[in-house]
Amino acid sequence: MTAAQELLAERVQGVLDVPLHAWLGLRLADPADPAAGLVLPVGPPALNNGGVLHGGLVAALLDVAAYVHLLPHLGPGENAVTHDATSSLLRAVQPGAEVRLTGTLLRLGRSVAFLRAEASVDGVLVAAGQVTKTVVRPR
Repeated sequence: MTAAQELLAERVQGVLDVPLHAWLGLRLADPADPAAGLVLPVGPPALNNGGVLHGGLVAALLDVAAYVHLLPHLGPGENAVTHDATSSLLRAVQPGAEVRLTGTLLRLGRSVAFLRAEASVDGVLVAAGQVTKTVVRPR
C-alpha cells in the first residue's frame, strides 16, 4: 500500500469511527474501494417514531457519503467542511433494509467542491442531495 493509500484509509476510518456513525453501524460498501460508498443497516437507532428510517439521518449521511467520496481528491493536509447541503427524501425506508450511500464529485475548484449524493435500497433511489464543501488548506 502506498503512503497516499494509507493516508486515505486512515481518513476514511476516521469517518467510520465518528461515534454516531459507529453506533448506527455505518460501514464501507467495499472495504477495498471507499469510492464505492457506504452502507447503513436500518436498525432501531436509525428509526423515527413512525418506525421508518429517520429523514434527518438520511440528510446527514448523504453529506458523509459526499465527504468520503471527496477525500481522495484532497491534497495532503487539506480538509473540507460543508457550507451548503440540500436533500430530497423520495420514499420511506423500512427497518431491516440496507441503504447504500454514494457520492459523486461534480466539480472541484480551488476552494469549493460541488457534490451529489444518493441513497438507494436494492438499486431503488430513496433520497438524493447536493452538497457544497469549502476546501480548507493547511496554514
